[in-house]
Amino acid sequence: MSKPGIPQGTRDFSPAEVRKRQYLFNTLRSIFENYGFQPLETPAMENLVTLTGKYGEEGDRLIFKILNNGLHEKKDADKEKLNAEWNKMLEKPYTSPVITERALRYDLTIPFARYVVMNQNDIAFPFRRYQMQPVWRADRPQKGRYREFWQCDADVVGSTSLINEAELLCIYQSAFYKLKVPVIIKINSRKILAGIAEYCGASDRVADIAGAIDKYDKIYWHGVEQELISKNFSKSQIQLIRKLIDFKMNISELNGTITNPLSEFEKDFTEKNILIGLQGIREIRETLKYHDNLQSSKWSQQQIEIDFKLARGLNYYTGVIVEVVCNHPQVKIGSIGGGGRYDDLTGLFGLKNLSGVGVSFGIDRIYDVMEELSLFPQNLATGASVMIVNFGGDNETYALKVLQQIRNEGIAAEIYPDAAKFDKQMKYANKRGFTYVLLLGDEEREKNMVSIKNFTTGEQKMVSLHEATSIIK
Repeated sequence: MSKPGIPQGTRDFSPAEVRKRQYLFNTLRSIFENYGFQPLETPAMENLVTLTGKYGEEGDRLIFKILNNGLHEKKDADKEKLNAEWNKMLEKPYTSPVITERALRYDLTIPFARYVVMNQNDIAFPFRRYQMQPVWRADRPQKGRYREFWQCDADVVGSTSLINEAELLCIYQSAFYKLKVPVIIKINSRKILAGIAEYCGASDRVADIAGAIDKYDKIYWHGVEQELISKNFSKSQIQLIRKLIDFKMNISELNGTITNPLSEFEKDFTEKNILIGLQGIREIRETLKYHDNLQSSKWSQQQIEIDFKLARGLNYYTGVIVEVVCNHPQVKIGSIGGGGRYDDLTGLFGLKNLSGVGVSFGIDRIYDVMEELSLFPQNLATGASVMIVNFGGDNETYALKVLQQIRNEGIAAEIYPDAAKFDKQMKYANKRGFTYVLLLGDEEREKNMVSIKNFTTGEQKMVSLHEATSIIK
């Protein structure tokens, strides 16, 4: 018999871990609902044609494809054709329907766009939706990178107002404030990147420039330079790209200086009449102006930073883009959130001129960050805060009545199901991490009282059930 295991890049979650993840989901859900977003769910698998061609060449290679059923039942006459299709599948990211027609979803944005197109007559626009579900990518597993992981998205579709971008920045700040995670929220615009491409005489190669810059945090400038060389950019173009993207500024500095690098950048675009770049700068300024009216003074640890090295490699972004990284020296991990504006994503499915913008939370990476920094509340681990010791007989009957009364007060509680040895029950309670244990023996039953033991302090006393519930609460 083979040793049991799970696929590489996936994880089991223990009860304690699931409670922590639920804490994350519930925190984000409350914020999404507070901002007026509605819940949505889509299938785990989509038609392959729905997904391919939407994420760029590298993204297409990471899509988990699902084999059609019944391949083993093919007749001998079909074997040669089937082998040819297998070879084609190995050569290219696009595959024949003979082999596969479906795939596991790569993200939540493309399925959302598909849903909007299919249900456009029933949706009230602008449509604000949030979605929390797992996605799959055939990536190489490593720390902070999994093949199966959850995403939590919030999108607004059917509106071009930059108020939406400002509100999504606030959602990020509010969420990480509640989770106590210090972050930097980077902001840029794909229009600025398009302006940079035009500035260096490569206006038709925005995707190549963005694809290389997007890897900056992993391969640094030397790696970016080598990739641009491999894509036949000239030395002068590469030097110009580096000069233009080498800009980063916390928004708290913008209002404190008369002349700042953003204005200098704007001046360069104006001199060369690069309209798309100027539009990108204006959109960032307007987004931050709206944000200034919406933000809370409590969010000082959740900083916003303009960073022209931010590219967000996905092809569907067209305007303001954002990315979140943890701002703590102890944490060495990639982005824990990101998103941006997509002007015509639904156009991929035939519904033109419907702009949208959204952000995503990387739940698994956020979980890892919070574990590393010990940010989860201590009382999440046990679930129930009280255990009743089972002494059997009439005392067991009395204990069951007390258990139900405690639960009726809204207190999570459980009883040890067997009248086992006292030491065994106490070891179980200690291992589970209960705060309180109730001891209901002959004396307690006869006096209609309970003995309550605090596992933290070791204090034990006999009180009425009403007093016990007050102590527990």
